Amino acid sequence: MRLLCFLVPVLLEASSIPHLVVVEKKAGAVGFYNPAGRRVAGVRVGVYPHEIVFSPDRKLAYVSDNGILWMQYAGEGGNTISIIDLVKRQKAGVIDLGTNRRPHGMDLDPKTNRLVCTTENPDGLLLIDLNRRQVLRRYDVQGEDPHMVLLGPDGKWAFVSNSSSNTVAAVELETGAVKLIPTDARPQGGVLSVDRKTIYITNSNGNSISIIDPEKKERIGTIATGRGPARIAMTPDGKTLVYNLQAGQAIGFADVSLRKQTAEIALGGDPLSLTLSPDGRYAFTGVQDQDKIFIISVPERKIVKVIATPKESGPDPVMPLP
Repeated sequence: MRLLCFLVPVLLEASSIPHLVVVEKKAGAVGFYNPAGRRVAGVRVGVYPHEIVFSPDRKLAYVSDNGILWMQYAGEGGNTISIIDLVKRQKAGVIDLGTNRRPHGMDLDPKTNRLVCTTENPDGLLLIDLNRRQVLRRYDVQGEDPHMVLLGPDGKWAFVSNSSSNTVAAVELETGAVKLIPTDARPQGGVLSVDRKTIYITNSNGNSISIIDPEKKERIGTIATGRGPARIAMTPDGKTLVYNLQAGQAIGFADVSLRKQTAEIALGGDPLSLTLSPDGRYAFTGVQDQDKIFIISVPERKIVKVIATPKESGPDPVMPLP
């Protein structure tokens, strides 16, 4: 079922929308937006930042300074992760990655305060100590174009999407051992189930979601989707997967128990990101080439607000901030 909702967004009270932290990829900045959708502050970071993660206390943000606008473009790229103080709304430091360039996907282990981060030049995975702001180790992911990374249930394994190899590399962080898990074409973002027993990985060229058992390191199923799923989240009740459909210019919804897509919401532009509010009420996506942020009601399956960002800001990930 495809829902054509992009023509007349529904109005809602600004107080029900959280503050937003937005990676403005084209502008090389992180923007702060209030519940009314007004940009109230901005922080310069590296060239073409791509992804962002928050510290467990949500006082800091880590931004990968990739240095290249699109993954398929050639170029040396950047070699830093910018640190943003979310309270003071200012840059708090930089992590130097040395010869590891084009950092992209990240995930953070709150128990150890360590960060895993993919790099595209050379292809690999980094383990970073956030207390010392230092790279501890680099891993061979045995594949091409590692894009996103997700820590497993115990934090001992990292699951890396080798986008050009059509595999997920399960990397044991202690030993560096790797097991490759076949997926459909061009795996990208992932999410853990609420019970932490299952991983869901989007396949943007396969128009599907791979279902992976993180304990066995095996693919156990597939969900067919619309065109171009790339980033994915799960509602707090564990019943629904929500994901952007970049090629399909939409947001998709899938029923976990049925393993079936149940709805699409048309946006009229290519969404590059997908995040949920902590309560699962809203989904957020950036349409980079239109300089717009779309806010979608998850229960009602409709667009409730469109935020216009500054021209050529290029919004990508949109993170809600309580």
